[in-house]
Amino acid sequence: MARRVFDFDTPDRFVAGVVGEPGARAFYLQARQGGALVSIGLEKTQVAALAGRMSELLDTLEGLSGELTTAAVRDDQPLEEPTVELFRVGAMALAWDATAAQIVIEAQPLGEVPDPAAPGPDLFRVRVEPARARDFIRRAAALVALGRPACPFCGQPLEPTGHFCAKTNLN
Repeated sequence: MARRVFDFDTPDRFVAGVVGEPGARAFYLQARQGGALVSIGLEKTQVAALAGRMSELLDTLEGLSGELTTAAVRDDQPLEEPTVELFRVGAMALAWDATAAQIVIEAQPLGEVPDPAAPGPDLFRVRVEPARARDFIRRAAALVALGRPACPFCGQPLEPTGHFCAKTNLN
């Protein structure tokens, strides 16, 4: 199969979003540039890790060079339809493009076995300026926080139907 590359150099929109209710949510990264719309699926922990690493990267860069973030960007709109999962994320990479002053996010599919004859796995690449990256971080943190509350003893999510907690069931 031929490699597909979905490259968003200056996206109109780049967000993390969810479909469903806490406990049964599906997480997505979504990018739109003009008429092109791509959604890729990932885990809640991957969204949290990506936002955390982006924040660390921006904090470091701002500490080295002063203020990076420009005009505020705020996107609280839901995911755009149709939200069709192009692939499930396996590996992600994060980098800083100093020439363009943009963060580069790359994602590849989960569990794809490389074919020696193929040019490589599919690739989703987005480049965003610091202001859009900060908004992504804010939105991602809010999505992660809206999940099921954690058990104060074991940290596992509390289910509406009950919760077995190994920490409180000691014999």
